Amino acid sequence: MSNPTCLWNGTNFHILSHNCNWSDKAGVYIFAGKNSHGKWVAFYVGQARSFSDRIPRHERWDEAVRAGATHVHACLVPHQAERDRLESSLISTFQPQLNVQLRTGGIR
Repeated sequence: MSNPTCLWNGTNFHILSHNCNWSDKAGVYIFAGKNSHGKWVAFYVGQARSFSDRIPRHERWDEAVRAGATHVHACLVPHQAERDRLESSLISTFQPQLNVQLRTGGIR
């Protein structure tokens, strides 16, 4: 991937459009947009066994766009245990508004 990148919790994510040609690879993704200060904000964090199966028809994308998401940040993570760890860490750190079940304090 030769796309621009963004660092989230020390992990490099590629910045992609939602409708790009997604690979059949596993990883963690963030629906993100920039705030009024030009800083990336995470609206939803998730993981996929296959980006091509998950991202194009994702049930939270439209909601994320309404919240301000403009891009998908994606990182290839082949091992399930590492995807679980990274997803949990990102949700805990950034408290994305659409990850209501896994945020600190549970459902809000």
